[in-house]
Amino acid sequence: METVTLTPKEQPELFIDAENITPNAFAGKNAAEIAGLSVFEGNQTQTLGQYFEVAGKAGATAEETKIVIKGDVTKVKYIGMRMNGGEIVVEGSADMYVGAWMESGSIHVKGNVDAFSGTGMKGGEIEVDGNAGNYLGAAYRGDWRGMQAGTIRVHGNAGSDIGTFMNGGTIIVEGDVDVHVGTHAEGGTIIVKGNGKSKIGGQMVKGEIYVFGTIDVMMPGYVYREDVDLEVDGASARFALFEGDMGERHPKRKGQVTYGKIYQKY
Repeated sequence: METVTLTPKEQPELFIDAENITPNAFAGKNAAEIAGLSVFEGNQTQTLGQYFEVAGKAGATAEETKIVIKGDVTKVKYIGMRMNGGEIVVEGSADMYVGAWMESGSIHVKGNVDAFSGTGMKGGEIEVDGNAGNYLGAAYRGDWRGMQAGTIRVHGNAGSDIGTFMNGGTIIVEGDVDVHVGTHAEGGTIIVKGNGKSKIGGQMVKGEIYVFGTIDVMMPGYVYREDVDLEVDGASARFALFEGDMGERHPKRKGQVTYGKIYQKY
């Protein structure tokens, strides 16, 4: 695998839209060609080389290309958007839409990410050492297709509205989450190792949410069913199983109604 290193220069005045920071956009290019790729600052088209020192060269394909960003890019959006292979490592924090609609490959952010990371994600892996903002793995506003496949792991906390309209894949938050987890979900798995607030699983049709800590307010549309012993993300424990949201229409499978499930650890 070949490696391209991007070292940020001075912070831009405005936020940058950098949809071209992907292994698939870099594949087959040398440093000068990568530096010439377009980015947008406000309504102005600029080049990647205006904001980054570019070193190394890319592999022949996305799968053979690794991108290392050596520093904070908290004013750079869309890193890894729609990537379909390869690897990105951010040695700092990044702005919104990290890995949005990505299909395969891996992204590791050693700091924090802002909102809409992994939105509409179709495959691959995102790992965040710090915290994530709102709408992690959710649908884009106005859309009904959230995360469909892949895995997102956040070692810190996450904001509100994670997994909205999610219908596949796995989100693991090792810290706490804010309100509205898995709203409108029709599949997928959300694991919260810390505490949750209110409106967890609101209008969820299918899918599973595991909460290891407390839930401030359980949704009234959920009914307690039974206690179950499970192994979740490597931890064995007893959970209380709640099914819902009873206010929604639910499909049947082999004559049995399928509900969304919330498991809360004792």
